Amino acid sequence: MDDRRTLSGKTAQREGFKSRLGFILVSAGCAIGIGNVWRFPYMVGQNGGAFFVLFYLLFLAIMGIPVLTMELAVGRASGRTTLRGMQMLEKKGSKWHLHGWVCYIGNAVLMMYYTTVSGWMLIYFWKFLTGAFQEVNTTHVAAVYEELMGQPGVMMLFTAITVVLGFLVLCFGVQKGLERVTKVMMIGLLVLIVVLAVNSLLLKGGSEGVRFYLLPDAGTASSVGWGNVISSAMTQSFFTISIGLGGMEIFGSYMSKDHTLAGESVRIVSLDTFVALMAGLIIFPACFSFGVEPDQGPSLIFQTLPQIFLNMPGGRIWGSLFFLFMVFASFSTVTAVFENLVVILTDNLGWNRLKSITVNFILILVTSIPCVLGFNIWNGLKLIGNRGIMDSEDFIVSNLLLPLGSLVFVLFCSWRFGWGAEKYLKEVNTGKGIRLPRCLILYFKYVLPILIIMIFIRGLI
Repeated sequence: MDDRRTLSGKTAQREGFKSRLGFILVSAGCAIGIGNVWRFPYMVGQNGGAFFVLFYLLFLAIMGIPVLTMELAVGRASGRTTLRGMQMLEKKGSKWHLHGWVCYIGNAVLMMYYTTVSGWMLIYFWKFLTGAFQEVNTTHVAAVYEELMGQPGVMMLFTAITVVLGFLVLCFGVQKGLERVTKVMMIGLLVLIVVLAVNSLLLKGGSEGVRFYLLPDAGTASSVGWGNVISSAMTQSFFTISIGLGGMEIFGSYMSKDHTLAGESVRIVSLDTFVALMAGLIIFPACFSFGVEPDQGPSLIFQTLPQIFLNMPGGRIWGSLFFLFMVFASFSTVTAVFENLVVILTDNLGWNRLKSITVNFILILVTSIPCVLGFNIWNGLKLIGNRGIMDSEDFIVSNLLLPLGSLVFVLFCSWRFGWGAEKYLKEVNTGKGIRLPRCLILYFKYVLPILIIMIFIRGLI
């Protein structure tokens, strides 16, 4: 792809993606993560199955894709990160660009705990690969997770491995590092998820899991409460594509103007949704086949699924493949968010890439320690709303910064006191592909902000 250009027409010395496929896979990799393959399945299980999935797809279309186009539009029009990008596009004297530092803080807080969970995936992959789980009685699988939580040294080691590998990839640059590695991981992830889904579908009794997952049952949804199903689907669809903290805006700054942003957004969301839906096809047939309730919640991945794999013929192999898939999913997000942190400092402070990588590496490695200790040495420490350290960090990102950040992008792109709807629409419709009709501007200005505020309020409650 072409080098990034500024609004004045001057070329910025900044590396971009080598190919359009690279942009789509890296952007999708940023969105595809633990939220798809961990949170989505248990949210489906807790919220009545198929009707949750239908509402999830609806809200992806009417909320997720529009906000994604706005982040990408700001990035592509300016060729810069959120702070410099908004500064170039905003009216003189405006302060929209200060949101760029909020994005940096939000991405940093996200990595304070996301690297720990990514380390857990790596630990479980290693346990299955080396056969450690073969020596564990199926009734004691939950104890393995509890034992891990009491081992800060082990957890910190694998968190550090995640941080080191993530920043090491970025040392090779955007094309030779981030783009090349993410392409391999994403292709591997897509192959693994299809293989795992086919295996689950062939399990005896797995069809009952598919029926729960894909065939709407009004009785099941009513038992949960339609309000809960709808609001949970709205929240999950909104958070699954990582919008609001400027991550997609930065990847937009690497884009060419050959294709419309609506078309590219649909492709990114489709890939993200494919992975989430396929994760359900892995988990629900397996749960029903082995008589496990699908509403196990967050413990589903680390306490319930290993038990299923141990009862399954060839379970060591299938367990290894599943957690390798989880490693790819989480690590693709880690490297993408690390890139956001690195580029924000290079753009806004004028640092070279190596200096930014070094500073961010030290920052994330040190600030990851409290999350690890929050499960053992500091497990009595309660912060926001009597939450532990990790839950408090997640609350800040998921319940506060993501919805408020998305609201900033919506207001900036749709209202005259920001960048303005006309300029946004011109940018989003530049190139070949799907175009957004002008009639949607009223929806963006008046309805979309209300939906986002509803998510924000629900998150606080």
